[in-house]
Amino acid sequence: MMTFDNNNNATNISALSLAISMALSGASFAVQAEEEVSLEDVEKIAVVGSRATPRSIGDSPVPIDIIGADELTKSGNSDMLEVLKGSVPSLNVHSNPISDAASLVRPANLRGLSADSTLILLNGKRRHRSSVITFLGGGINDGAHGPDISVIPSIALKQVEVLRDGAAAQYGSDAIAGVINFVLKDNAEGGSIEAKAGEYYEGDGQTTEVSGNIGMPLTENGFANFSFQYKNADPTSRSVQRPDAQAFNDAGLEVADPAQIWGSPEIKDDISIFANFGIDLDDKSEAYMFGNYSERDVKGGFYYRNPNSRAGVYGGNVRSVGGVNMYRPGDDNPSGQEAWDNATPTVLVGSLDGRDQQLNCPLVEIGANGLPNQAALDSLAAANCFAFNNMIPGGFTPNFGGNIKDSSLTLGTKGEFEIEWLSGVLYDFSANMGRNESRYFIYNTVNASLGPDTPRDFSPGKYIQSETNFNADFVKFADFGLADDVSIAAGLEWHDETFEVVAGDEPSFIAGPLTDQGFGIGSNGFPGFQPSAAGEYSRNNSAIYLDFSLPFTESLLAELAVRYEDYDSFGSTVNYKVAANYAITDNIALRGSYNTGFRAPTVGQANVSNVQTNLSNGQLVDSALLPPTNPISVQLGGTELTPEESKSYTFGAVYNQGDFFLTVDYYNIQVEDRISQSEKITLSEADKEALKQAGVPNVDGLSQVSFFTNDFDTTTEGLDVVANYSADLLAGDSTFSLAYNWNETQVDSYSDITGDFKVSRLENDLPNHRATFTWASNWDHIGLFTRVNYFGEYQGVHVDYDATINTGEAAVTVDMELSYFINESFTVSIGAQNIFDQQATEINFTEEGAAACGGCVNNQWGGKYYETSPFGFNGGYYYLKGAYNF
Repeated sequence: MMTFDNNNNATNISALSLAISMALSGASFAVQAEEEVSLEDVEKIAVVGSRATPRSIGDSPVPIDIIGADELTKSGNSDMLEVLKGSVPSLNVHSNPISDAASLVRPANLRGLSADSTLILLNGKRRHRSSVITFLGGGINDGAHGPDISVIPSIALKQVEVLRDGAAAQYGSDAIAGVINFVLKDNAEGGSIEAKAGEYYEGDGQTTEVSGNIGMPLTENGFANFSFQYKNADPTSRSVQRPDAQAFNDAGLEVADPAQIWGSPEIKDDISIFANFGIDLDDKSEAYMFGNYSERDVKGGFYYRNPNSRAGVYGGNVRSVGGVNMYRPGDDNPSGQEAWDNATPTVLVGSLDGRDQQLNCPLVEIGANGLPNQAALDSLAAANCFAFNNMIPGGFTPNFGGNIKDSSLTLGTKGEFEIEWLSGVLYDFSANMGRNESRYFIYNTVNASLGPDTPRDFSPGKYIQSETNFNADFVKFADFGLADDVSIAAGLEWHDETFEVVAGDEPSFIAGPLTDQGFGIGSNGFPGFQPSAAGEYSRNNSAIYLDFSLPFTESLLAELAVRYEDYDSFGSTVNYKVAANYAITDNIALRGSYNTGFRAPTVGQANVSNVQTNLSNGQLVDSALLPPTNPISVQLGGTELTPEESKSYTFGAVYNQGDFFLTVDYYNIQVEDRISQSEKITLSEADKEALKQAGVPNVDGLSQVSFFTNDFDTTTEGLDVVANYSADLLAGDSTFSLAYNWNETQVDSYSDITGDFKVSRLENDLPNHRATFTWASNWDHIGLFTRVNYFGEYQGVHVDYDATINTGEAAVTVDMELSYFINESFTVSIGAQNIFDQQATEINFTEEGAAACGGCVNNQWGGKYYETSPFGFNGGYYYLKGAYNF
């Protein structure tokens, strides 16, 4: 078999090394082997960072983190995003209450950039995107369209490699912030099964999980490795009762307490199955295949619909127009705006006999206690009239959710050409296909225009993202008279992606018989995708790359890479990378890199349209996201999307002395023309008329419009410090790890399309300082794992954004797991995340809090903590776990 050693020399290494190197990367090759090396040596090798040869993390010219399987399993949280957040300080992940589809697939941020600025690989191959576009992404992720990392179970992984450096010249689009490579287990024997149960200290969020892994031989020359994970998680609530809902309860109208839930969503029947196969075809070639199938149901909270302020359902400050007591958004206002605003609050009443009978419907006013006139409501049925106050008197709170399906398959063959004129050339031919489908559901809501015939649950449609890649990668080792052989890598890639919109069920978008009487159209909160919006949008691109590894001397190693990529939509781009590692002594080395990069706009970002509910000036309004080339988007400043372009450099040092290992790396990333969702722009009547002429449906119910745009430039800089030390301590084997990240983003230029508030979110929402300290120790029958997490100050933002900006406090959380090894096969563990129950910063609605944030006293939405807490808002979580290894 063909591998390499830590010094980048062709050498003799076992099949275990092959699993981390050649078997996992499109260009990870070396020569045939006989001798063995230890697992500890192998785990320090990463396939990311170079397309020519894998490299030890100490010899690499760029910073790489290796997270081993043992550390991946020592976490109470089975969500891969949370596992990585605890191990990589430059990675941030937010909990996302009431955030539309971002609750279904959570985005993650490496080095302060958006979720789709980090390339995700599985066994060295590009991972497909999720079908979920993060429409409500908290500023930094607005419109992000990246892969779904959460489907990958930790039990399936040998290790995770995190490249903290731009790599677009090697891997193409999306690698501006870095690359994360998930390496699947490849054991041909043995396995494990785990069962885990836990809940938060508050008594909610109960989670149960069963996972397993098994390795089997595939003939005498291969392996078949299978993994699965199945889990269920109950929702959490960190809410207080909304004052408007409490006022209804005080007045005798029953409303749930709390009426609106801020918390983690419910996850049901979350199943992931991964398989990894490999087999030697002969002495110089092998075949491989790996893939997955995953599915889960997610259901989260939404905004409470107050029966006195949701105009398209219940009414509000309405008036009599032409003798008809209806809310008519398009009607003229002869009495003036002041009269409109000061009109008596009135129930929206519709005639079930059609417009000619509307004069028979009585006016139903809302009294000083906030309740409608009951006698007038009771008289509606006799007049064949209808109001939702009779059907759902206390208002309603929709639940938003979805079914997420994810599947992938990669097949390939690699080895060394046996053709004489290609002797010594290593090849890797592969094809991979990925598909992610998100079908949305919204429960406990109405299509108001259908009146009493409305369903309460809807399926508004689905998005499907599918991708296909074909790769041909080659490596040749050549003697140019340098300190060692030069490795030359070259490759071709063809990529196709399709984003598909599937229409919802008819009740979710149909304009019912009460439409002309002022009632809203479509499933309230998330209207269904109409057939006119359905369709497939595709794009393909091809690329060629060259990658050189140049050992000029025993002390100086250089890496050069260049990539040409051509898209059928916006044209071509050329990117390059230069990196070097210089060993000053046997223990100290300097390293650095400079690279250019790009991130192509996704097909979904260029074509998707959607209607979402958001808050504006304290009111729930419907906002339409339109393609940037839509006529109204163009009228408001939209243009066809172009790629982001980046320039970045790193400079650092490596120190290695015995069991002590230290790296320090500074980085600077400049990104021009960043792609994001614009601010939500309020529509004028002229804008609405233009929308109607462009064929946009339900225009009268829309208040705002947004679109994707290349509107702002940023500079992100930071410092990573990573230290590891192993020692015998207290009669046990101990390892210590310290990781620190300073990260700061500055928006260099922007326009009103982005807006000041979004700039504030980009610059301040994430903490500038993060650190983790880990101590892991094993004795004969006891294992102890402790991690201390530090989160610096951050910008505290809540739903009514403009009113609640404040400073979230710095905090320290502690995670701990204690294991008892019953014998070689059975282990029982008890542990806790945030063991001391460190609480997130509470929203300060007192008078003192108002002074601190410029006069904001506003608790009408029922939230208890700022949404932007970097360590979540659920508090402490404890769990019990049992494992059987065989």
